[in-house]
Amino acid sequence: MEGTETNGDGVRAWQSYHTVYTAAKAGMEGVDKEKVQRVVYEMSKGSKYFQNEERKDAFIKQKIDNLRIQCAKLTQTDLAHYQKVADRRIVELEASRDLSRIWLHVDMDAFYAAVETLSNPTVKGKPMAVGSMSMISTANYEARKFGVRAAMPGFIARKLCPELIFVPTDFKKYTYYSDLTRKVFRRYDPNFIAGSLDEAYLDITEVCKERNVKSEEIAQELRASVCEETGLTCSAGMAPNRLLAKVCSDINKPNGQYVLPNDRMAVMTFVSSLPIRKIGGIGKVTEHLLKGVFGINTCEQMLEKSSYLCALFSQATADFFCSVGLGLGQTDSPQVRYRKSISNERTFSATEDEVLLHKRLVELAEMLSADMQKEGLCGRTLTLKLKTASFEVRTRAVTLQKYISSSEDILKHARKLLKAELPISVRLIGLRVSQFIGDKCSATSDPTQKTITNFITLGDVNRNCSSFPDVADHDFVSNAETDLSIDSRQTSQLDWRGPFDGNHLSDIDYQSCTVWKNDGVEEVQTSSNDATSSRYSGFTEVLGSTSLQGQFEGINVKNGSNLLEDERLNSCCQEKTMLWLNDYKCSLCGIELPPSFVEERLEHSDFHLAEKLQKEESRIHQTSLPSQSRGQSQNDRITRQSKSKRQKLSQKEGRYTPIDYFFVKK
Repeated sequence: MEGTETNGDGVRAWQSYHTVYTAAKAGMEGVDKEKVQRVVYEMSKGSKYFQNEERKDAFIKQKIDNLRIQCAKLTQTDLAHYQKVADRRIVELEASRDLSRIWLHVDMDAFYAAVETLSNPTVKGKPMAVGSMSMISTANYEARKFGVRAAMPGFIARKLCPELIFVPTDFKKYTYYSDLTRKVFRRYDPNFIAGSLDEAYLDITEVCKERNVKSEEIAQELRASVCEETGLTCSAGMAPNRLLAKVCSDINKPNGQYVLPNDRMAVMTFVSSLPIRKIGGIGKVTEHLLKGVFGINTCEQMLEKSSYLCALFSQATADFFCSVGLGLGQTDSPQVRYRKSISNERTFSATEDEVLLHKRLVELAEMLSADMQKEGLCGRTLTLKLKTASFEVRTRAVTLQKYISSSEDILKHARKLLKAELPISVRLIGLRVSQFIGDKCSATSDPTQKTITNFITLGDVNRNCSSFPDVADHDFVSNAETDLSIDSRQTSQLDWRGPFDGNHLSDIDYQSCTVWKNDGVEEVQTSSNDATSSRYSGFTEVLGSTSLQGQFEGINVKNGSNLLEDERLNSCCQEKTMLWLNDYKCSLCGIELPPSFVEERLEHSDFHLAEKLQKEESRIHQTSLPSQSRGQSQNDRITRQSKSKRQKLSQKEGRYTPIDYFFVKK
């Protein structure tokens, strides 16, 4: 039997074969996991899916090996340093803990399967799955006892459970019942957050206060109301934040609930033994990285290995891991939410038949158009998504001059995108529309939408107040990369890497600067088309300019200069520039604005910039006035007018700085 094959380590091949199908869901606690792994391995071996899984496994193993090498290079001095970094971040994260809110996560029990059981009671108590032999959307709890679960091909599910009954999907039906459940949710939180058709997050803090009842009573009442309105059961979890509430809702499934008290000790005890895979945002790849490199299996171990996490991952990723170890999550309740895109996609048996592909495209265009018109949306960017027979995902997009919403317009442009990929064997087609009318107007008013200002910092001034003054934020990652950009508003410090990427340099036109710390001395390497590199001893970030101290290769740089040879620009750069003293007070006018007032700070910096430009324009205007005398002869007047025109032209050209001046030349 193929399942008896062994790899180089003497382990049976199927025992090391882990896919999404072998991950346990609610109702699969007593399943023979090894049997499921063996069946999945035998049924998948040799298929395109199997080959794709092998490629992904090889990639994960390479990432693990690379991280292990980096980990081995860390000295005790390095670890001591990064432990200080981790301790500082943990203190700051702990200070942000909010135990004042009560979040409830409600999750419908085997939603699609339960709806189909309501429609056809004859399948009640029998193993049943919604989907087909190609793919399963969900399975009822009777089928899960055999290892059948969502996202599993139907032919594998049939092998695990020969008596399995397949029911085709009916999304209109599921949407109808989802709307019924949401009517119940609005009674307790009008601003609830819908996670999908079958789950939602509710902030029940105010309801509990108004009624003077405990959270478990609200949960029981909500679950009873959902069952009364729909005939369906659901499970609920209550916790101080959304991350933990989702974990809690899965504990007593189906038709149960779990309450995590709003107490720090209770939270820390809860997460101490919580498997990391239970956390939303930690999937198969991240789980294997954390286990394979650091031996992290539980959330508590995140804190124990925090020095390694801060050394090898970006600050954002390290913060997330430390937050998980502390049991922290989102507690805010956004009042306004704007849709950024809308999409539809369908999976089917791989085919090269162009007629069938165009038929699928027509169906998707009609469904997408109906969804857009239902919500009153019109967009101008259309994206086509394809998944090939070898599980390669391709996307093609086009941005149009006009906004569209009709199925005819969507289909017209979708066909052009598909034509560019033909001939091709495809197993999934998807269409997405984005860039809706009013996106630019609504972007600033949406509290959930991150803006570029969230990632911009004004130097290291805010670090002066840190309880760990010898630790800088850029020390979170070895060889941290910093892009210095000269901007009319702010100088930005950005980390362009993905959470698990290695040391990558971002590709920027003309030139990019990389800053890192080496034996206590800061260095800068400038890379451009000429591949020139330089070194300096320190730098200061200011509004509207970047002052460098030291000496570039072949160029002497004085303090306060902007690497420009033009005298007028040199004098401008030597003027007073705006900084936020102690990250709070304007250095020019003394006005105080907290760091959280991002938009107000931008407006304030724009005010000073406009004021500066106005003064410069006024000075240029005054110097350009012709000093003519009434007693001058006609020839003198003509001569002076000619000089005045040349002077005005010269000064007009000087007012605008060519873009080339902002980049160091060889």
